[in-house]
Amino acid sequence: MRTHPADELASAAAADICSRAWLNEAIARIEADFNRSADTHLVRLDLPRAPGITLYLKDESSHPTGSLKHRLARSLILYGLCNGRIGPATTLVEASSGSTAVSEAYFARLLGLRFIAVMPRSTSPEKVAAIAFHGGESHFVDDPKAVYETARRLAEETGGHYLDQFTYAERATDWRGNNNIAESIFTQMRLEPAPIPAWLVCGAGTGGTSATLGRYIRYQKHATRLCVADPEGSIFHRHYADRSLRELERCDCIIEGIGRPRAEPSFVPEVVDRMIAVPDAASIAAMQVTSELLGRRVGGSTGTNMWAVATIVSEMMTAGRRGSVVTLLCDAGERYSSTYYDPAWLVERRIDTAPWREKMLRFFDGCGLALTQPC
Repeated sequence: MRTHPADELASAAAADICSRAWLNEAIARIEADFNRSADTHLVRLDLPRAPGITLYLKDESSHPTGSLKHRLARSLILYGLCNGRIGPATTLVEASSGSTAVSEAYFARLLGLRFIAVMPRSTSPEKVAAIAFHGGESHFVDDPKAVYETARRLAEETGGHYLDQFTYAERATDWRGNNNIAESIFTQMRLEPAPIPAWLVCGAGTGGTSATLGRYIRYQKHATRLCVADPEGSIFHRHYADRSLRELERCDCIIEGIGRPRAEPSFVPEVVDRMIAVPDAASIAAMQVTSELLGRRVGGSTGTNMWAVATIVSEMMTAGRRGSVVTLLCDAGERYSSTYYDPAWLVERRIDTAPWREKMLRFFDGCGLALTQPC
């Protein structure tokens, strides 16, 4: 028995109404979740021997999922919803070294959707456990460069949606405002002695954060300059210096969440004023010292940021400049208890933090920081 065209149209209209109703409910759930969350803190870290220079850490570890990637995950899922790519039965898939996947698993569960994270097998066990805690599944690959194609394939096989943070991070976030991290930083700085920072410092994993910060600085006509701290083994600082370099055979760095073997589509070098390449041992040493100063553990990418901050502040001191510097506390150190905070793990990888740690301690003592090699 053939279906009458009018019945087909009515059925399609009913399905569209149901789909739109689900979409409205999904967005309402995300907005309500956002409304329940206070903004992240801006922590002042005093530099008593650097007169006229103040340092602030934007503490992104206080998000419900414990990292800077909470903002990105929310934006990516809203982007997928409003572009009609996510529906009530869509499986969400992501290529991630951990933190983005943790946050996306959180939002997927909020919407009642299945989530699969494609990650390098070397991802910390704590992050894998956090993904599972939020109801997500983990799919491991031995070659970190295989995460992209594997995630794309799994999305096709499940009839799902590949969130693809490495492509969409720079466009999913409204860089002009709307509670993004840049607007939050400048709003919180308004009552500080130097409300317009001389420098903002961040890392690059997708490039989305640096794109948002750099565009916002320009849009608001601020004099602030943007520095991206990048692991030595990463492609981003090489690509920044030579735009023809887009990929490495592999990314020889151990700092999760930042540093990549390819220049990701979301990385926008034109809005970056400077890049500083940071050795892994220096990142971990800076992570250790920062944790001691704050009285709580921070993650490795925060250490990368702090090494770059120490470099910039030392230069400001030498030149007699004043002003404020803001960087990001990306996530908490508890996610790295079995890696960066495990002495045996560091010894196994022949990572000696001692000389770099000495330099960081000297920096906070007010004697400056030699800029290239450890003592």
